[in-house]
This record gives sequence, structure tokens and C-alpha cells, in this order.
Amino acid sequence: MNILLVGEESAGIQTLRALTDSDHRIVAVMASQSNNNGVLANLWEMAERLGYQTWPATLVKDPRFADEVRAAEVDVILNIHSLFIINKEVVSAPRVGCFNMHPGPLPRYAGLNAVSWAIYRGETSHGVTIHKMEPGIDTGHIVYQELFDIDDDDTGLTVSARCIRSGIPLILRLIETASTDPAAIPLTPQDLSNREYFGREIPHDGKLFWTLPAREIVNFVRACDFFPFHSPWGRPQTILESMSGEKEIGVVKARLTGERCDISPGTVGEVVGSGVKVACGDEWIVVNKLKVEGRYVDSAEVLKPGSRFRRDEL
Repeated sequence: MNILLVGEESAGIQTLRALTDSDHRIVAVMASQSNNNGVLANLWEMAERLGYQTWPATLVKDPRFADEVRAAEVDVILNIHSLFIINKEVVSAPRVGCFNMHPGPLPRYAGLNAVSWAIYRGETSHGVTIHKMEPGIDTGHIVYQELFDIDDDDTGLTVSARCIRSGIPLILRLIETASTDPAAIPLTPQDLSNREYFGREIPHDGKLFWTLPAREIVNFVRACDFFPFHSPWGRPQTILESMSGEKEIGVVKARLTGERCDISPGTVGEVVGSGVKVACGDEWIVVNKLKVEGRYVDSAEVLKPGSRFRRDEL
């Protein structure tokens, strides 16, 4: 099989490693060139180190690129967390097809940041979907899908990692089926009556409202928690009030206590280890880590019992 890999981030890197150990030919790897000053691994750099041809990922937006795909006799395009929408002419160019690994259970979680939305909405399960690509975003027949549980201590990072771990064996299964009998690739139509699409929006525009129930607040923090890596939603923002003025703070990690409270939401309570209790609309939560002026710090270094966050209203 001749494979063209289009991808980014850890998902792209892990897929490349898995394909390297297979018997199939990687025609080229398409990714964004590094702009991280070598701090983190990059798919483009990894492909170059392994000796693969690298092409700029932006080419997938150009309909003329379809001719190059056909000329290279590409059997399958694999789209693994790519940043660009592939042009419909390019989607139809490979011999067998173009397939996407989506970090969510289609059709319910189509679009962007499916993992974060699932955690924020309190889902107890999530999944990864391999689907054949058609024009449009996250459309096309489902090839394989695997579901798994979400626990109360899961974060955006841990659920994303689970999607990758579950998805790569499905990608390899797809490739093996495509190499032996492309007609045997299962193609299940999506039930579009159940489709939900998520765009670039962030709940509450990224602001944290302490008057909300504790579980909703903690779910929001967990959904944004990709620590120590970049969060696609940033950090939930709140304002700490003090005699010297107001300071904007990002909440990085928090957990439920199950303890009822009848004090004004946003009030800082007792210190618990490196964390601090904060009153929400119904219960106390423990805030463990903050981002203050670009630095990650333990909450107990910043929050003092009796201080308070600004009580904004929805």
C-alpha cells in the first residue's frame, strides 16, 4: 500500500511510528514545519529524521494537488489531526480513499475540540472514529469506532491520549483491510439526525463563573486541562480581588469535594495541601494549580483564606 500521511501533533507522530513498523510504503508525510524552537516533538521533524519525504500540509487545500496524489500512485490518504480542510478534489484522488481519525464519537461530536466538549458536558463515555472522508467536515461513512469510559479525574489531556491509543490500532486495521480487499472496508452511514457540530466557540467565552454548580466549574477546568501542554481552550479565567487591585488568574486544575457550602460563591476557604478550597454555587471545590502572569503555581502560593474572586453573573 502507498500511504500519504497528513497529520500533526502526538497523534501524527505515533501514527507515523506505527506505519514505519508495517510493511507499507509511506509516499510522504505532510505536516506543519516546526515553530516551537525544538521544545516539543514535531511530525515534520520526526519524518525528516526517519528519512521520509516531507511536503507542506497546506498543499491539501489546493485542488491541483490531486494530480500529484494520483501521479504518486497513492492508495490511501490518512488524515490524523491535520490543521487544514482537505480539498474535495484531493479527497477523491487516492485509489482506495481518504480516511480521517476523529477524536470523538461521530456523528454526535463532529467538529473541533470534541474531547473538551465531552468533558465539559459531563459525558461518562467518549470514543474515537475512523471514517471515510467526503466533502465537508467529519462527514462520510464510519469505518471503525471504539468507545471508552470517562472518569471524574480524566482531563482533556488524558482523554485525548486515550483517543490516540485506541485510534492507531483502528488505523492499522484499516490499512491491512485496504491492502488485502478494499471492498471489505466496512462503511456505515452516519445517522445525521444525531449530528452535533462544534466550532471554535468556548463555553462562557473562557470565563469562570463561581455562581455555577461545582460540577460544571470542575468539568470546565478539566476540559481545558492539557497541562503541561497548550490547551485549545486556554485556561478558565477569573479575577482575584484584593486591596491592591484585581488580578486575572487562569485556573489549571481543580477537583470536587462533595462538601456543601452556604457562603458567597468565589470565597477562598481553607488550604488543603498545595490546593485551596473555593466556594461555588452549591459546594466547595479544591483548586490545585493556577496560571498567574504566565507562570504555573500551586494555589496555596497565591490564594489566602478569606480572599475572594470577583462574583460575575451569567
